[in-house]
Amino acid sequence: MTVKTLAIVGTGIMGMGIAQIAAQADIQVLLYDAKAGAAEQGRHSLQAMLEKLTAKGKFSDDELQSMLSNLTVVQELGQIATAEIVVEAIIENLDIKKQLFAQLEEVVTPDTILATNTSSLSVTAIAADCDHPERVAGFHFFNPVPLMKIVEIIPGLSTQQSVVDALTDLAKRMGHLGVVAKDTPGFIVNHGGRAYGTEALKILGEGVASFEQIDRILRDGAGFRMGPFELMDLTGVDVSHPVMESIYNQFYHEARYRPHPLTRQMLVGKKLGRKVGEGFYQYEKGQKLPMDGAQNQSSKALVSDAVITSVWVGADLAEDKTQLIDYLNAHDVTIDNNDTPHPDSLVLLAIYGEDTTNAAIRYHIDPKQAVAIDMLTELNKHRTLMPSLITQARFVAQAYALFSSSTGNKGSDSREANTQETCSATLITESTGFVAQRVVAMVINLGCDIAMQKIATPEDIDNAVKLGLGYPYGPISWGDHLGASRVLLILERIYGLTGDPRYRPSPWLQRRAKLDVSLFTQQTIY
Repeated sequence: MTVKTLAIVGTGIMGMGIAQIAAQADIQVLLYDAKAGAAEQGRHSLQAMLEKLTAKGKFSDDELQSMLSNLTVVQELGQIATAEIVVEAIIENLDIKKQLFAQLEEVVTPDTILATNTSSLSVTAIAADCDHPERVAGFHFFNPVPLMKIVEIIPGLSTQQSVVDALTDLAKRMGHLGVVAKDTPGFIVNHGGRAYGTEALKILGEGVASFEQIDRILRDGAGFRMGPFELMDLTGVDVSHPVMESIYNQFYHEARYRPHPLTRQMLVGKKLGRKVGEGFYQYEKGQKLPMDGAQNQSSKALVSDAVITSVWVGADLAEDKTQLIDYLNAHDVTIDNNDTPHPDSLVLLAIYGEDTTNAAIRYHIDPKQAVAIDMLTELNKHRTLMPSLITQARFVAQAYALFSSSTGNKGSDSREANTQETCSATLITESTGFVAQRVVAMVINLGCDIAMQKIATPEDIDNAVKLGLGYPYGPISWGDHLGASRVLLILERIYGLTGDPRYRPSPWLQRRAKLDVSLFTQQTIY
């Protein structure tokens, strides 16, 4: 199908975003809204924005005029009858959407495709009462539409393949990547994003670290664009928490999607985030206010008391041990090479999926000397340190001094310099797995589970999550980057120590890790 005319029903932010990219693709766009004057206002706002972009050199005057000529406001629903495709972008209410689709069937041609921009409702349910459910599909864009170059295409149970193909071609023509998803709760992106916030909330609820520390670890160390609590404040707890509850309930209380009571409490207490001036952080005129920095100052105070005698290194992976020893040698730190650490040696443990206490017992060393370090994130980014419950203060201070600055600690002569440098390490209390390990492993595991459920292809899952959520990697390629066996080790240990089914490794991950093949590998039945 060559689409010449596209109708948009609902001219809010999403509807006008779709209208913009369609007009830019030289498609005639018919704008309709049931609210009097809303379509005119939507077109006026879009024109003003396009004129500003033209003034900045984003478009030429001819391009501007061409785009504007492609936008036509219609006053009656019947005036969209000439459109080959109609995209609905109205309120997220199943009954209202079903009512609209019944009205659309009365005015469009039998060949017209009816698409819904729903983000959370079942496409099959929306199409259920239609005379021709085979022409109904999901066409889910993300805000802001012109910048978010991804759109989910969701066939319902009755949708014809030709409809999916037509929407895929249309997405490409409008400059977006169309990814096909099964009609399941959350589709790909909202489903794949469940691990990030829920696991961060669980970590916060366990008292492992403050929300600010968790944000810093995941942003600076793991490479996420925003920390989970910054993101929830931006989105609004009134938006994010109901989505958590909805997907959890729609999957019949699957443990992987379990929400946390904290955001329910914040919702009730109207601590909604940036829009009201207070969420996890405080805001003034939309800008996040700085924290008091008490945690950093307290941690930096450790440095002045730290004199490192020697360091004994234990690591689950040989490459981690090599990297740590290279780091210590570069900073003139004496390595304790004895089978059993000297009583005055700091014991560094590079571990995965367990707490420092259990690791110390497994390594047969005194937990009073032990500080674990997360090597999932690179040392040149952010260092997360985890003492055991009984680690002596002097060893905590030594570990922090060693990793809390870009130059490290070279003895008493550099104490003053270290206290003046920007902190690049975070001390957390004992956790079964580090902050980044837990969150990243859960993101990857959930991506693998989505692939196993055949909700989408591994490639589409990867692209959708990366483009739709802004993660540094898609979950499947992230697993390959870190190594599936390492991710599996994290999850197996956490699951074994906690017994919590949310951490059970996906069979998709298990098989590919054990066979040492890419997580993109799909089985072919001959």
